[in-house]
Amino acid sequence: MAPAATSGGKKQKKKWSKGKVKDKAQHAVVLDKATSDKLNKDVQSYRLVTVAVLVDRLKINGSLARRALADLEDRGVIRKVVQHSSGSIYTRVGASTD
Repeated sequence: MAPAATSGGKKQKKKWSKGKVKDKAQHAVVLDKATSDKLNKDVQSYRLVTVAVLVDRLKINGSLARRALADLEDRGVIRKVVQHSSGSIYTRVGASTD
């Protein structure tokens, strides 16, 4: 007999945990009446307005949030503070510059 066969075999590999899996978010891709009203009412009170803020608070798609920000800027509700290729930062019109 071979010595490896009598020694009990190989050591078991460590099993790593799979980690927590985040559920896929089901954000709206079309602006309905309720979300539109909430957008127009609440954004005026936000000091910092970005795409991520709208996606998180209103549960809308990122592309829809970018369109909404452009529309709000055209209407004069918000104004652009920083323009960058990776995203823009907006603030409410009534906010003072610190």
